[in-house]
Amino acid sequence: MNRNMSSVNDPELHAKVKKTTEKISENMHIVANEPSLAFYRIQEHVRKVIPLIVDRRAEVVQLQQDLQGKCYDMEYAISAVKDIEAADTSLKNVQELLKNAIFLKQQLKYVESRRPKRDTNSSVYKRLSAHITLDLPDLTDLSGVVRETTNRVEHMMSQARNSNSNINNNPPGTSNATGGPAELQRSYTTLH
Repeated sequence: MNRNMSSVNDPELHAKVKKTTEKISENMHIVANEPSLAFYRIQEHVRKVIPLIVDRRAEVVQLQQDLQGKCYDMEYAISAVKDIEAADTSLKNVQELLKNAIFLKQQLKYVESRRPKRDTNSSVYKRLSAHITLDLPDLTDLSGVVRETTNRVEHMMSQARNSNSNINNNPPGTSNATGGPAELQRSYTTLH
């Protein structure tokens, strides 16, 4: 027994036992706290990453909706192209009708160019209106301008009547004293 007592009082053994128990205690503490530390790290990671994942998910949902809309548009465009292909006969008919219309218009233009041109009384008004300008005078002096214009128009109309009566009285191929209808046209076109 003495021997057992002496070994218990051995300071070296006592230091080793103390050191071993401290290591065992430290390991137990680490083993006991390691899961909670791991869960803390996982929680920290989840809190950082989850908002980004939620944003990405919302982006993906939006992109999916946009893509679905584009697919609908593409399907609609494909059906429109197929409808246009089906309308080929109608478009060819329209093209033929347009060609016929252009041809008929050219024929009418040719026939009109071959006709002799006739001078009518309405052309006097056309020539007269071609030389009327839009320079309006001061509105306070409007009555004098209206009177002057009325006098000019009446004078021109009386000259036209006189010229027409002279032309009707003279046989074709002869000219009257005023120089004939060419003179009449010149006088109308030079009035301002």
